[in-house]
Amino acid sequence: MQKIICITGPMAAGKNYVCSLFENKGWLSIDADKLVHSAIQIAQDQIFSAFEKPAAEKNINLKNTDGSLNRRALAKLIFPEPELLKKQEDIVYPILIQETKKIIQQNPSKNIILNATVLYKIPELLNLCSQIFFVTAPRLTRLRRARKRDRLPLHQIITRFKSQRDLLKNYKASDVPVIKIYNIGPNAAKKHIFF
Repeated sequence: MQKIICITGPMAAGKNYVCSLFENKGWLSIDADKLVHSAIQIAQDQIFSAFEKPAAEKNINLKNTDGSLNRRALAKLIFPEPELLKKQEDIVYPILIQETKKIIQQNPSKNIILNATVLYKIPELLNLCSQIFFVTAPRLTRLRRARKRDRLPLHQIITRFKSQRDLLKNYKASDVPVIKIYNIGPNAAKKHIFF
């Protein structure tokens, strides 16, 4: 019988590393961040329309030189403003749900990982999961990883960290069991996972 789990945690905690441990055992990982990027591209015109005015007010240009959506500029606009973030989610999440369910249905013989930071905001997908693996690491470790990986300005990383401070509490509020994984070194995460 197909199993579906959620692997989540704050920015730069090491979710992808934990996913790779499962993938090595034959699980299929669905990266919600990548699907969100696809969904944003699909909904690009709607996003331009919805965020044109607030972006102009903050002197943020949402378009790349080729006319496509600049996702970093969009993130700079919406992450500090919860109401703008919610507005974007209302546009993008229905597409994400549809695409995720399609992948699950196309792979009935595979156990599935939903790799997603804020899956608690999408009960329709979270309720498909039998377990949540919450990956975390010390804040300073995550800060170093984020700077090296994403090359974002420090203030943008701090803003994202702040927006994610209640992640664990939100997952614990669900009906899905939560297992906390401390990813503080190459082998630390492995001892929390039982296949």
